[in-house]
Amino acid sequence: MENNSQSTGGKSASFKVIFRSLKHRNYRLFFLGQSISVTGSIIQFVALSWLVYRITGSVVMLGLIGFAGRLPILLLSPLTGVLIDRWNRRKVMIVTQILSMLQALGLAIIFFTGIEVWHIFLFSIIMGCINAFDIPARHSFVIDLVERKDNLGNAIALNSLMFNGAMLIGPSIAGILLASEGEGICFMINAISYLFVILSLFMMNIKAAQSVKQPSKIFNEMKAGFRYTFGFPPIKYIILLLALLNLLAVPHTILLPAFAKEILQGNSHTYGFLLGSSGFGALIAAFYLASGKTLLRMGKIIPWSAGIFGIGLILFSFSRFAMLSFILMVIVGFGDMLHTAASNTILQTITDDDKRGRVTSMYTISIVGIAPFGSLLIGELAKYLGITNTIIIGGVACLVGALVFLRKLPELKQDSKQVLPISNYDT
Repeated sequence: MENNSQSTGGKSASFKVIFRSLKHRNYRLFFLGQSISVTGSIIQFVALSWLVYRITGSVVMLGLIGFAGRLPILLLSPLTGVLIDRWNRRKVMIVTQILSMLQALGLAIIFFTGIEVWHIFLFSIIMGCINAFDIPARHSFVIDLVERKDNLGNAIALNSLMFNGAMLIGPSIAGILLASEGEGICFMINAISYLFVILSLFMMNIKAAQSVKQPSKIFNEMKAGFRYTFGFPPIKYIILLLALLNLLAVPHTILLPAFAKEILQGNSHTYGFLLGSSGFGALIAAFYLASGKTLLRMGKIIPWSAGIFGIGLILFSFSRFAMLSFILMVIVGFGDMLHTAASNTILQTITDDDKRGRVTSMYTISIVGIAPFGSLLIGELAKYLGITNTIIIGGVACLVGALVFLRKLPELKQDSKQVLPISNYDT
């Protein structure tokens, strides 16, 4: 009995450690609202990708749609980072969530009245413009939601947990809806899901207002943000590795509809389960990070997780069996999200508060803004080299980037210690 009691107590303690940021009311509201909204967004993403491939049958067109949706983020993020350092982040998010809801609703209406490829391009560009403000605002906003700043890393890990819970649930729901109802209902569900996060933002009570300094010229602040980001080696190398992976490896997702249909001889269910398997692996990674890893361990995690990502992609490219592909996508999702979440945690921890929006905008460019070129490149490579060889190239890029970062790691640890308390490190 005593052993069972100790075991139960240990599990309860571990659960409390993993979800400790939910003790903060504002973060709890944010987490619940975003959980529903992100699930809706994933459902729309799956449906939109499948719709494009169903209409065109072209992997190049999948790349072009990805380019259209992410190019605004690349172009606008340097500016939006400056503005987010000036503006109230909660108000920015309220506006972006309302606009996102209207975008999803408009997409649903156009679908039921007769959708064409150019409509998808237009709505993708609109969503890209919204995300150029929303993504850096959302990442920067987390620090305003946790009263104990030592819980910041845990809150960021829980954000990843929330996103990957949606990645696990959303594609499976989308696969069922696509087979039974079609794409339009997926867009409508996404529009409804935004109501929950909008309500959660209005219910928050942010005690300390975001401090806003007297602004100088926008261009000068942009230059200062660039100098800070690329002049401090720990931030610079994290951003550069993220950019490399998101240029050559992460865009493998645009090939998944074609991989499911042409390589695995599957359908929309197969595609949905491939994404769901990746989400399950990413969910495991988020639990791992939320369990309380120190910053030094996260520094080590960055190159090792990039390596896992690369190995998973290479093995996945050779799979011709659906079940094996699902298992390998768990590994791919684990490595990808472990790398991204660990990188974000370190960036948010070591960045000066008055430059958080601008550094986060560079992070946004590295994970989303660079993807337009990745989408185009991957689409063209798949056209000439084939789907399998293109995925292998992404895996090799992960391995090369991981090795370079691993060699730089001792130097980066020393630089980071200059801006952090020693308690953030293993000794």
